[in-house]
Amino acid sequence: MIRTENFLEDADAWLRAALARLRARYPDTASHTPECRQAWNRMLCEADLIALTWPREYGGRELPTATLIAFHELCARLHAPQPINSIAHAILAPTLLRFGTPAQKALFLPGIRDGSEIWCQGYSEPQTGSDLSSVRTRARAEPAGWLVDGRKIWTTQAHLAKWCFALVRTEPDSQAHRGLSFMLIDMRAHGVRVEPIRQMTGEADYNEVLFEAVAVPEGRILGEPGEGWRIAMAAAEYERGIYFMPRVVQLEDELRELEAALAQAPLAPDERAVHARRVQDLADACQVIRWRVDRVLRQVASGDTPGIDGAMLKLMWSETRQQVWEQRVELLGEAAILGPQAGAPYAAPASVLREFLWSRAETIVAGTSEIQRNIVGERLLGLPKDRKQHA
Repeated sequence: MIRTENFLEDADAWLRAALARLRARYPDTASHTPECRQAWNRMLCEADLIALTWPREYGGRELPTATLIAFHELCARLHAPQPINSIAHAILAPTLLRFGTPAQKALFLPGIRDGSEIWCQGYSEPQTGSDLSSVRTRARAEPAGWLVDGRKIWTTQAHLAKWCFALVRTEPDSQAHRGLSFMLIDMRAHGVRVEPIRQMTGEADYNEVLFEAVAVPEGRILGEPGEGWRIAMAAAEYERGIYFMPRVVQLEDELRELEAALAQAPLAPDERAVHARRVQDLADACQVIRWRVDRVLRQVASGDTPGIDGAMLKLMWSETRQQVWEQRVELLGEAAILGPQAGAPYAAPASVLREFLWSRAETIVAGTSEIQRNIVGERLLGLPKDRKQHA
């Protein structure tokens, strides 16, 4: 039992024992697989380690935010996998707690807490990508609720999800950010179709989701109709705050692995010097990212939101991580042609190829680098806004 009064001490002991059990079934190189991530999600839920800061009335422990931050850093340092339902843990649950009605909280929070209901996020669309101001998926008001028609794409884990939180246009003639609603849609409803998208890694974590006259009952919009943009931006603040910590710790570990790979690589002195300079540049970037994330975490722990710092952090982290894995692939030499699906005895280089290919998506998911630069330019530098997007 992990006691609240000695939470971090007990959590450390539990994590080490639980990860040893997990690794007996899934090696480190399998941490990204759905099977491993689902198993880890179940273990966290069974140990009551999901709702750490939730109010007690919803099954939470009411721990301080600083403790939640410390717990996520501990998970990252012990190389715990990302739980399969992290979208619900990181984004939806805190958004529900802030904006949801008592009925919505009672309906949706228990399934997140016990791991029985996986969620996906329906934001991006085929014609608009990360430009959420151009959402085309629409919901038509009906006597008993709404009828939804449209398409979402790059929807992570939609093939596993029981629910989707989506941005949907509920005001027929609205444009840009106006008229959007934050809708909670049953993925088992008639008219929902999920089409997997095969990735460069050979996996299919992403999907296209089609909504064809999908009936959504009353009470499934978070906040008021038309408030979707405001709520989605608040949800993004959670994603870029506490739950970014594991990614930064992971990047620091990956940099150390790159340094070790360089030390062992059979390179000529001049070639080694070139690689060493590039690695030092990456080490400097990682230090800046660490300073930035420490600042964000101090803001979050004090009850503030990351604001513009979240966009800057996501931008720096994603582009630096791509460069780290580019270096790793260069140091592989001929082993780089094996591909990400190679089995034993080539699991180690195959894992490097898999992470390199996956890193190409890091500057796209959760808002492209272009979108992040727009946010920084408009909100920090005061550059003119795109009138079309902000009309």
